[in-house]
Amino acid sequence: MSTNPATVAKCLRLNAGFSQADRNWIVEQFATLDARLATFDADATDLELSIKDREAKGQRVTLECRIAGWEKIVTTSSEQDLRAALNDVRDDLRRKINDAKTRQEPRNNKHLRVAPPPGQDTPAEAEELAGTGATTDDR
Repeated sequence: MSTNPATVAKCLRLNAGFSQADRNWIVEQFATLDARLATFDADATDLELSIKDREAKGQRVTLECRIAGWEKIVTTSSEQDLRAALNDVRDDLRRKINDAKTRQEPRNNKHLRVAPPPGQDTPAEAEELAGTGATTDDR
């Protein structure tokens, strides 16, 4: 775990279409990202939020996430309601970080671990057989 864990409050930069007056409620809206970001260092993590054509029919919210050593992750939403659009990009970013983390760290994902070759016992099977004096072939 990082000694300086990333949080939305530490890493969020507001760009086009947002003002500093928007910052507090946006940080609150994105608070659920903190648990996912905490595994990264704040100095190596950057979140950039922007909006094009705010409050217009074709508004587009963009959230970019840069984490050192990772490809940039970009999420967008065209939802007309600003809060819904923010929720949309937040949830999409969380999903994309989870997906990227799973791809980078398969050893921590039991679904990506390779099953033992046929004829080799798993540790639990080996322990079970040791107690009976049997071998794999005796099953």
